[in-house]
Amino acid sequence: MKKLTSMILASALLAAVISGCSSGKSSGGDGGKEPQVGVAIYKFDDTFMTGVRNAITDASKGIATADIVDSQNSQPTQNDKVDLFITKGAKALVINPVDRTAAGVIIDKAKPKDIPVVFLNREPLPEDMKKWDKVYYVGAKAEESGTMSGQLIVDYWKAHPEADKNKDGVLQYVMLKGEPGHQDAELRTKFAIQAIEDAGIKVEKLAEDTAMWDRVKGQEKMAAFLAAHGDKIEAVFANNDDMALGAIEALKANGYFKDNKFMPVVGVDATAPALQALEDGTLLGTVLNDAKNQGKASITLASVLAKGETPTKDNVGYDITDNQYIWISYKKITKDNMADAK
Repeated sequence: MKKLTSMILASALLAAVISGCSSGKSSGGDGGKEPQVGVAIYKFDDTFMTGVRNAITDASKGIATADIVDSQNSQPTQNDKVDLFITKGAKALVINPVDRTAAGVIIDKAKPKDIPVVFLNREPLPEDMKKWDKVYYVGAKAEESGTMSGQLIVDYWKAHPEADKNKDGVLQYVMLKGEPGHQDAELRTKFAIQAIEDAGIKVEKLAEDTAMWDRVKGQEKMAAFLAAHGDKIEAVFANNDDMALGAIEALKANGYFKDNKFMPVVGVDATAPALQALEDGTLLGTVLNDAKNQGKASITLASVLAKGETPTKDNVGYDITDNQYIWISYKKITKDNMADAK
């Protein structure tokens, strides 16, 4: 009988230990160690946002349980994901909006539940940012990346007189834009050309078209530019690296990057494939859009908000401008300073 009693007590003790271990691992609930944060990315197969997503995963360890989902480039899908996060009891949201103008809808979903929202990489309209004091934005100033793109071409143009193929003193260029109306696309386009004009160089736009941030579309558009303008093109601007890499493929098919036939191509993001192109000598330069720090800042900020704390530089690790914005700086990247991007 004593033996049976001992076995029962031992079994009960073991069950209690197992139960205790299990409850200690819970997260996102009121008693959990790490708050649940819902993260919605506009689409998973975007090269830059993949880097941001990986950074969020890495930086979340020990501070939050990040539930990261793919919005599949559909705003209605993203709205549904937000509803699901709220239902599951998320304590904060990190949203990379499909459509920046839809930020207000997401805020209206989160505010009644007192769930803070951190928007990432695609800046909401100012009026939406003012809707609530628990709305934040983490990203970079698109005009800065445009200026740096232009400066990369300015430096090349001044150092290489042969870049002016027809010797008319005017830079003839083509532009590959991101999606129409996207603030990054519009500002990068505008400020890239403004930087060249500010340097005292005359410019002529031969062609401009949208390639939707996509490498294949970038290749198709560049092939069309070459068919229409051929050797008149003296520089290629792309609002991101994927489109720049697509342009390079089209240029290769037209005999560039061999036998001393070169075309200056610039992009933005400093993705791993772009750095390889820099190494290969086919990409002139890019602008570091710091995926690591954007991801880290967004999940750190969200974790602080999820705990009900007021975010400051001390507990987030980044300066917060106007109580709502964390700006991550860009940096010009060429073959000479590739290590800075890596």
